[in-house]
Amino acid sequence: MATPLCLVVSLLLLAPNLISSSPVQDPEIVVEEVHSKSMNASRRNLGFLSCGTGNPIDDCWRCDPNWEKNRQRLADCGIGFGKHAIGGRDGRIYVVTDPGDDDPVNPKPGTLRHAVIQDEPLWIIFQRDMVIKLKQELIMNSFKTIDGRGANVHIAGGPCITIQFVTNIIIHGINIHDCKSGGNAYVRDSPGHYGWRTVSDGDGVSIFGGSHVWVDHCSLSNCNDGLIDAIHGSTAITISNNYMTHHDKVMLLGHSDSYTQDKNMQVTIAFNHFGEGLVQRMPRCRHGYFHVVNNDYTHWEMYAIGGSADPTINSQGNRFLAPNDVFNKEITKHEDAPESQWKYWNWRSEGDSMLNGAFFTASGVEASSSYAKASSLGARPSSLVSSITAGAGALTCKKGSRC
Repeated sequence: MATPLCLVVSLLLLAPNLISSSPVQDPEIVVEEVHSKSMNASRRNLGFLSCGTGNPIDDCWRCDPNWEKNRQRLADCGIGFGKHAIGGRDGRIYVVTDPGDDDPVNPKPGTLRHAVIQDEPLWIIFQRDMVIKLKQELIMNSFKTIDGRGANVHIAGGPCITIQFVTNIIIHGINIHDCKSGGNAYVRDSPGHYGWRTVSDGDGVSIFGGSHVWVDHCSLSNCNDGLIDAIHGSTAITISNNYMTHHDKVMLLGHSDSYTQDKNMQVTIAFNHFGEGLVQRMPRCRHGYFHVVNNDYTHWEMYAIGGSADPTINSQGNRFLAPNDVFNKEITKHEDAPESQWKYWNWRSEGDSMLNGAFFTASGVEASSSYAKASSLGARPSSLVSSITAGAGALTCKKGSRC
């Protein structure tokens, strides 16, 4: 029996330091929350600074010239299935002053690694522009925000970010690229524990058994494996406002066709720009429920959205610009199953704009109730996608003016 969400939230708030794993939520409970009156009311309260761009995340905070003094307000601007990711909202500000990563077991105070492993909630910011080349995976502890606004911050050239069996993580405004495999080394994941890590995949952001995760306004490219992968029972995730370029297998959502615990995975993919040099997996889904809404797909070489193992994919209000290659106009790819099986998978396109011959192969039952579990916010018309996604990627924010 699924753990009631109210109990999960209470436990997380009372004992963030005791979390060792992230419970998988019942999708029915999440759907009930997404559509509840209380949540709709809270969204309306966030609109008092609205710039009217049509991007509800940006309209919530970017118009505030004092954003730098109100950083933690960002945590109240989330949308989609990961909207309850509060990160370090209720903790203190931690300023990263040192880009080094000399010792992954005993990180120096002032480094990003020292910040993310702490047990207490922290809102992590950066003193200045910096390039951080990590020696090993950056293994995060729960209730952390990495906020790059106001600085040009790159995590690049080494292993990158791992969100494993933790909860309430926000990653915002970071350039993440050229990520490599790490491992066969000891790495600290909390003040009181370090352990041996086997070889990592080399993802930009790896979510493994994590919940309540929000990756927003990051620029990601050219990693060894995926740009953002979520596997092994991860859920309650929003991937929004990111600019992704120059990569093959962009986003994997689901561990394997046989790992059925991923059937409760719910991921919102919204307001992202899938740009030049991308090949496939935007995303590639398994088992769970995926809301792909108001994204701009301007490049793919093989396909845009794929999946296996009967995922529910709800594509709404996206803009798909097909490549000129006549053999790769199809947006979708039903993988690892014959048509006699995938024709029952619930994949639909609603209000999408399809350009240059792009076409979406729908399947399943159009009126299926499973689409409710793959619906997390209202889609805007696809004609507005250009303006909604105009600010995708890491922003250039200056103190004292709107971002």
